[in-house]
Amino acid sequence: MIHTHIAETKKEQGTFEIEKGRREVEYLDRIGFLSPRLVAVHSVWLTRNEIELFRKHGVKVSHCPVSNMKLGDGGVAPLPEMFEAGVPVSLGTDSASSNNCLDMFETMKVCSLLHKAQRWDPTILPAQKILDLATLGGAETLQIAGRVGSISEGKAADIIALDLEAPNMMPIHGKETVVSDLVYSAKGMNVSMTIVDGQLLMAEGKFLTLDEHEVYRTAQEAAMKLVG
Repeated sequence: MIHTHIAETKKEQGTFEIEKGRREVEYLDRIGFLSPRLVAVHSVWLTRNEIELFRKHGVKVSHCPVSNMKLGDGGVAPLPEMFEAGVPVSLGTDSASSNNCLDMFETMKVCSLLHKAQRWDPTILPAQKILDLATLGGAETLQIAGRVGSISEGKAADIIALDLEAPNMMPIHGKETVVSDLVYSAKGMNVSMTIVDGQLLMAEGKFLTLDEHEVYRTAQEAAMKLVG
């Protein structure tokens, strides 16, 4: 897979047009760069023609709403048009420098709210669609949906469980609202159990395969070296 940032800011588009004489996606199409192996991160400033080029060449998009907002990219990736065209979309967090906590639950909520506000439509990107983008969407983007991305027979046992008695998760309305609860109420800190490919890595909120305090210490030391 090829992973690259594309059409993130309006300034980027303008600079590209000045230097190359055409828009970013059009140029990449001309040189044969667009392909099913390409993951186009951000893809904020796209025209309908460029979305069609993505569809034609099987390009996947990784949408990073929290990062786009923090960096003031000035636009919102046209997800509804991508869905209509059949362009595969997943959710991303970008990086700690532009997203801080890298919380996928936060990313799910922000994604839904951002598009509802931008389109003046509370029905845009419902909770189930958002959850699909965060799970199976990522697997499809990386072309590994046959192995991961959903709880299905024959796939790797990648599973998390959440503490539903945490204050931000209460009250529980029942199974009818569980997907909405995951998208709009849950946070990464609510994860109490993690299983990766059948291996239990966290139970009752405790890490089983690493010393979390040692990880914190190492990260803090690395940060001090970076800024010092």
